[in-house]
Amino acid sequence: MNDDYELSVIIPAYNEEKNLGIFLPPLIRYCRENRLRIILVNDGSTDHSREFLSSLSTEPLLTVLHHKLNKGYGAALKTGIAACETRYLVTFDADGQHYLEDIGKLLGYLKETNADMVVGSRKGLKSNSYYRGTGKFIIRLLARIMMTVPIHDINSGLKVYRTDLARNYLYLLPDTMSFSDVITLIFINHRHLVLEQPIRIKERTNGESTIGLQTAFQTIMEIINIVMLFNPMKIFLPLSAMCFLASLVWGLPLVWEGRGVSVGSLLGIVSTLIFFVLGLITEQLSQIRKNRNN
Repeated sequence: MNDDYELSVIIPAYNEEKNLGIFLPPLIRYCRENRLRIILVNDGSTDHSREFLSSLSTEPLLTVLHHKLNKGYGAALKTGIAACETRYLVTFDADGQHYLEDIGKLLGYLKETNADMVVGSRKGLKSNSYYRGTGKFIIRLLARIMMTVPIHDINSGLKVYRTDLARNYLYLLPDTMSFSDVITLIFINHRHLVLEQPIRIKERTNGESTIGLQTAFQTIMEIINIVMLFNPMKIFLPLSAMCFLASLVWGLPLVWEGRGVSVGSLLGIVSTLIFFVLGLITEQLSQIRKNRNN
């Protein structure tokens, strides 16, 4: 770890040439004043981002890494985390929506509370898009149904956390936009202290967001994958209970009429046992994996 600097600002960027020219110079000044480092990952941009970043090659605080092809938001962050040499890191979006002052605010709160992650919460702020706001609500609701989530804004792009912990979980993290949600859930499930602090956001002035319906679907699938890794009975036990209740609702009237047990009821009971046994097996595998990682 780099003892001279305490925190690195990790920025994934894809076709953000105009926004880079707006927020990056003030960010460099802010990091110079507060002794922070910057790791910017150019994720295979097809605009003139590479040329613009080349003009900043003499800046000692700035490390620029390039992907030959676009690999995804999460892949860019994973590259930045792997290259990080400071004790803490903060993920910072390249769309120019974050305020620089919030970096120090989140870092100060993390150190004050000895937390492992502090999430910049946008709770109460109006989403720029009705569909994005609805999608985020559904994702948060699903996460809370399947897991114990003590914070509100799991998919915030502005987070401060310990570098060593993040590196431990790189192999579990996706390359997609769901990175922000998944790393928060992983920290929570490994019983690390995750807190949140309110932040402000600006409206995007240049470019278009790549977040859409496909992103929401990918995030939901990644959340299910994480639940399967850490607490599979959260999925299999409800499925088993639903099959059992369905078999009762379908079969009891027939039994009451003296017509015996229907094929549908027997199928429901067998499905109940199958889901329950699968849950027990996957739960044991999850415990073995946890003990091996520990």
